[in-house]
Amino acid sequence: MGAAEYAQNVFINCPFDRAYRRIFNAVVFAVFDCGFVPRSALEITNTAEVRFEKIVRIIDECRFGYHDILRTGLNRATGLPRFNMPFELGLFLGLARKMNRACLVVDRDRYRYQQFLSDISGQDIAAHNNDPRIAIRVVREWLRGHQREGAVPGGVHIWRRYEKFREKLPSICRSLNLEPSEMIFNDYATVVGEWLKNNETF
Repeated sequence: MGAAEYAQNVFINCPFDRAYRRIFNAVVFAVFDCGFVPRSALEITNTAEVRFEKIVRIIDECRFGYHDILRTGLNRATGLPRFNMPFELGLFLGLARKMNRACLVVDRDRYRYQQFLSDISGQDIAAHNNDPRIAIRVVREWLRGHQREGAVPGGVHIWRRYEKFREKLPSICRSLNLEPSEMIFNDYATVVGEWLKNNETF
């Protein structure tokens, strides 16, 4: 992988459950619209590759990391928390010490992390309040802080473009013989990327 690709790749570490999908889709769109490339563990299905190794490999290819740690509550069925997101955040921070990497840590509420992940105290934690519109703004401001050249649309503008995209998504899926509900990450990323290329002036 070339240096240019590495510099544009953003690893998205977040929940993959249905409840989070509205935030996830908005974040992927915002990353693309800011001129970067979203990467996710969802992009490759390969049972021959250990999940941990796949995650490390993808992180290794990304200069940036978006880490949402909101799913740390107790699971109703098991009574145990899920720590996949904090674990992957730790992997990213460990690798960040070796290379020029930057990350954004987000949660539902800005200071909730102090109750379960106090070791990251002192870092700026952003909050999206479970609102995709706020998530887009947060991602845009973060990425803009690492891109000195070129114009980057504002959060309000990106949100308007995202709403327009969502209106068009059902018809786009029909043209591709896809149901919106069956789109996997690679489908969604391709559709977002192509739509943005064709709607640069909107």
